[in-house]
Amino acid sequence: MGYYSHNDNYYNNRRPSRRSFVFLCIVSAVIGGLITLLFVPLLNRLGYFQQNNEEQQQASQQFSNSKTTSVKVNSQITEAVNKVRSAVVGVENIGSSDDPFSNENVKQGTGSGIIFQKNNDKALVVTNYHVIEGNKKVQVVIPLSNDKSKTVQAKVLGYDRITDLAVLEIASAGVTEVAQFGNSDSLQAGEPAIAIGNPLGPQFSQSVTVGVISSPKRTIDVTETNATDVIQTDAAINPGNSGGALVNVAGQVIGINSLKIAESGVEGLGFAIPVNDAQPIIEQLINQGHVPRPYLGVQLYDLQEMLPSAWNELKLPTSVQNGVLIKTVDANTPAAQAGVKSRDVIVAMNGQSVANSSELRKYLYKQKIGSKVTLTLYREGKKTTATVTLAEGPQS
Repeated sequence: MGYYSHNDNYYNNRRPSRRSFVFLCIVSAVIGGLITLLFVPLLNRLGYFQQNNEEQQQASQQFSNSKTTSVKVNSQITEAVNKVRSAVVGVENIGSSDDPFSNENVKQGTGSGIIFQKNNDKALVVTNYHVIEGNKKVQVVIPLSNDKSKTVQAKVLGYDRITDLAVLEIASAGVTEVAQFGNSDSLQAGEPAIAIGNPLGPQFSQSVTVGVISSPKRTIDVTETNATDVIQTDAAINPGNSGGALVNVAGQVIGINSLKIAESGVEGLGFAIPVNDAQPIIEQLINQGHVPRPYLGVQLYDLQEMLPSAWNELKLPTSVQNGVLIKTVDANTPAAQAGVKSRDVIVAMNGQSVANSSELRKYLYKQKIGSKVTLTLYREGKKTTATVTLAEGPQS
C-alpha cells in the first residue's frame, strides 16, 4: 500500500449528513440574533453609536464648509496687455474677384492695426502699407467687450511704401481704448517685448506673444534700393500680425510689427518699425496723404555690383572700395542744376560716407526739402564736390 492510498469505506462512514449541516447553520443564526438584541441597547446607552454619528456629522460639516479658491495672477505683462489690447484691431483688405464674370468683392488679406487717436466721432488707425496694398476698400474689425467684434468701413488717409506705413480713418463708435506711444529710442536689448495682433486672421484676434528686445536697432534691406531701421524681437510675429503693436511693460506702443525672416531653420527673428521713426511719418500722412521727400534726380548703381573692368574705366584710386555710380542725371533736377554728371561716383554726403545706394537714400531722406547737401564724388578719377539744393521728389 502506498502512502497516498486511503480506505474509502472509512471516509464514507465518517462523512456528516447534509441535514446536520443545515441544522447547524440555523442554530448559529438564531444565537447571533439573540446576542445582537441583547448588546445593541447596552452599546447605545454607553454612547458608542452617538459618538460615531457625531464624527460623521463633523466630517459632513467640514465638507460643506470647504471653499473653492482662485488665484488672481497680475504681473507687469498682464497689466500692459490689459492697457493696450482693446486698441489693437483687425484690418481687412477687400479687393475684386479674380473671376472676370464676377463683380463680387473678396477679402485679399488680413492684418492688424493700432488705434492711436480718437476725436469726437472719428478715430485713426495706423497699420502697414503692405496690409492694404492694392485694396478696393478697407475694413477695420473692432473688438468688443463681450468677445464679439464690430466691422466698420475705413478711409485710407495716406500711405508710404518706403516706410511701409498707412493711416486709416474710422467712425469712433465702439472704440473704447486708444494706444499710447512710448519712446523707442530708450530701448535696451533684453527688456521684455509684447506683440499683440491677429496672426492668421480674425480667428486668433488680439493674440499675445511675449519675448525680449533682441536689438533696439537693426538696419535691414526692405527692397533692392531701400534700407530701414527696425527693432528686432524674438516675440512671435506671424502673418496677420503686420501692423499690430509691439508693447513695453508700461503698456506703451514702442513699435509697429512689420515683418519677420521666415526661412527654414530660422526662429525668433521678428521686426517692428520704431515708433519714434513712425510718428513723423504718421503726421505727414494725416496732413498731406503722402510723405514729401527730397530727391537728387539721378539713377544709381552700387559700385560693389560692378565688374572689375568697369572699375578700370572709372579710373578710381585703389583707396576707393565703396560708393555709388551715377548712371544718368535727369534734366532740370537738383543734381543737374548742381553740375552732377553721369559716371560720377558719390562716396560721401555732408561728410557721411555712403557705401551703397541704400545708405545714400537713407541719409538723403532725413534731410529737409530746400536744404543744401554737399556731395563728395570722383570724376575721371579726381576727387571733387558738388552742392545740391534739395527739392521735393515726385510722389511716384
